[in-house]
Amino acid sequence: MALSAAALRRYLLLLAQEHLEFRLPEIKSLLSLHGGQFSGEQEIRVNSPFWILSIPSEEMARGLMKRTVCAKSIFELWGHGRSAGELYASLKNYPVDKMLPYLQSDSTYKIHIHTFNKTLTQAQKIKKIDALEFLPFKGKVNLKKPEHIFWILEDYGMDPNNVPEEPFHLYFGRWIADGQRELIESYSVKKRHFIGNTSMDACLSFIMANHGRVKPDDVVYDPFVGTGGLLISSAHFGAYVCGTDIDYNTIHGLGKATRKNQKWRGPDENIRANLRQYGLEKYYLDALVSDSSRPIWRKGMLFDAVITDPPYGIREATRRTGAQKETDKTAERSTENHIFVSSSYHLSDIFFDLLKFAAEYLVMGGRLVYWLPIYRPEYTEEIIPRHPCLKLISNCEQMLSSHTSRRLITMEKVKEFKDQDQNSYLLDGQYMPYRGHNSFREKYFSGVTKRIAKEEKDNQK
Repeated sequence: MALSAAALRRYLLLLAQEHLEFRLPEIKSLLSLHGGQFSGEQEIRVNSPFWILSIPSEEMARGLMKRTVCAKSIFELWGHGRSAGELYASLKNYPVDKMLPYLQSDSTYKIHIHTFNKTLTQAQKIKKIDALEFLPFKGKVNLKKPEHIFWILEDYGMDPNNVPEEPFHLYFGRWIADGQRELIESYSVKKRHFIGNTSMDACLSFIMANHGRVKPDDVVYDPFVGTGGLLISSAHFGAYVCGTDIDYNTIHGLGKATRKNQKWRGPDENIRANLRQYGLEKYYLDALVSDSSRPIWRKGMLFDAVITDPPYGIREATRRTGAQKETDKTAERSTENHIFVSSSYHLSDIFFDLLKFAAEYLVMGGRLVYWLPIYRPEYTEEIIPRHPCLKLISNCEQMLSSHTSRRLITMEKVKEFKDQDQNSYLLDGQYMPYRGHNSFREKYFSGVTKRIAKEEKDNQK
């Protein structure tokens, strides 16, 4: 049964000003993971660091903050306005019975001031705090270890070159919890034991796990696992993780190292060692050498989420196992006398195989989260690959250059896979536009070549 607007409590979310397009899908996904629903009544300005959310309970708000890497803090909102006068009037209208549990004489508190796009002097801060003397605070001030922390938050807009004297919006609330921004540093790729050319940034890895609604005891699979960066974020949230990759050397931690000033990989540079580094080895199922175009799994719904970053042909080749007659064309010898025979694997085929795999092997309600490279001058939503068993949930862009980007696509399984869905995309009249993905590598490097030529020309002037 849906809760009425009156039953929902209002909270203020303070967000980090990076990966702006990824924030709303992350918050929506995490609310649904905790049994909440994102209603159209939420007061959201997409690029603003301040969002007002209606959430059923403080417990759900805390659950949200235990997962999000896009939000810094959440507050129980007591009042807000477009001027100090409006803020004070709003606070006076806030029910006293909701304030009193946090204002008792035997409690301690402090008031913190946060400004966006402006720095205040200490004297200005004290003046703003003193102006709240009409609130019925009965406890003692304790700046070091207060029981309750209250925040005044002021929004001075998005333009650092045109900062107003007075804020556009003011908020006052009780601090509830902080987000998980510290994970970005503690899981930084720079400190990781085993990395590769395309190891995923820690922040984006956690965003992908949140978009995928990964939860404890899930089974999460990455068909292009590489050095396992995406497995780590899912394992951190308590999921059991596994992956496959066509690259024998990467799976076994062999061959040349990626790090500067290191020629060969060490004896314990592998995916398992990465999870062991963060105390997550118990969640590691295994990683196998396998071709994603030829699934090795038994039939059935095996995975709660498929989270992956397919190769684009830029820093990693797009390959699949080739027929024996192609041996003379493409043969690759690795250590341990392992011979790998490969053929080209078009990007359009990679994505259709991926969607077909997700449609067949995901549990109902499970999610597929993957990156799709885009040549921006030709982009339309019609080129996003589709499947009748999968519903598009979100589509977020990360810029790579002036003419290329990649989009984080999140899809949810909403229909059980049937035999007739095996090659359903071949019957789709929209299939031809997807072929444009195959030339992404050429378009990417043509832009790079043009940029280098322009820079050289500019330098000659």
